[in-house]
Amino acid sequence: MALSVRIAGQGLVRRILSSLVLAPLALVAVYYGTPWLELMLVLAAAQMAREWSSLCDDGRAMPGGLVLGIGAVIAIALGSRVGMPEALLAVVATAVIGLVVGWQRGRTTAIWIGAGAPVVALPCLAFLWLRFGTEDGIRICFWLLAAVWATDIAAYAVGRTVGGPKLWPQVSPKKTWSGLIGGVIAAGIVVGYVTGWLLESDRTVSLIVFGFIIAVVAQAGDLAESAVKRHFGAKDASNLIPGHGGVLDRVDGLISAAPAVAIAVWLTGGGVFPWK
Repeated sequence: MALSVRIAGQGLVRRILSSLVLAPLALVAVYYGTPWLELMLVLAAAQMAREWSSLCDDGRAMPGGLVLGIGAVIAIALGSRVGMPEALLAVVATAVIGLVVGWQRGRTTAIWIGAGAPVVALPCLAFLWLRFGTEDGIRICFWLLAAVWATDIAAYAVGRTVGGPKLWPQVSPKKTWSGLIGGVIAAGIVVGYVTGWLLESDRTVSLIVFGFIIAVVAQAGDLAESAVKRHFGAKDASNLIPGHGGVLDRVDGLISAAPAVAIAVWLTGGGVFPWK
């Protein structure tokens, strides 16, 4: 028991340290906006494209990664300068080109590479739209990042320390129900603090409930990425971040949470974030 707690603690420290390196860059990019946010998204998309292609094509990062990366960059540029409908069309076009390019490696590989287009580009476009296409873009993005980061860190800490029944052992043997519950509770606490103090909202309770929902969505994204890695027999998407894998491993929660928040904001006309 003492050994498992010590190992969990060491992993948690490494996870927090990696967050302390990456989090300020993300927060600064969100706060200052153009061109820093677009640059951050382009760099992240390029690496995610490379990692996805490498996973799906037996370690071959090219040419699938090149297609997905260029397509994502074009989509981000269109989303930033032209409009989201055009950016979404670019994602569809990238998926089709990915299918064609990957076909020489077999139908299954082609389908996986094509599927990488929305996986890589949609969270970037969602984040871009939330920041620049909404009235309170900075605050919404800060709220989203706080919810996902709190979920990720707490789920890891609670799951490794408390243990208990596995969440989905066939996909991710280390994830537990206690970790999921801990991550959801932590997300509620953190977004409650961020919402009520830093973001000065008088609707803290409703946003805490929304934080619970996004925490579950983020954990679903984490599990989905684990399922992809398990399918291809990989432990990490890459070794870019020592001890923590690649960009896909670090943003798996945001891959699902960012589009979910964007859809909620779009459907409610921004009403899901009733700032003061």
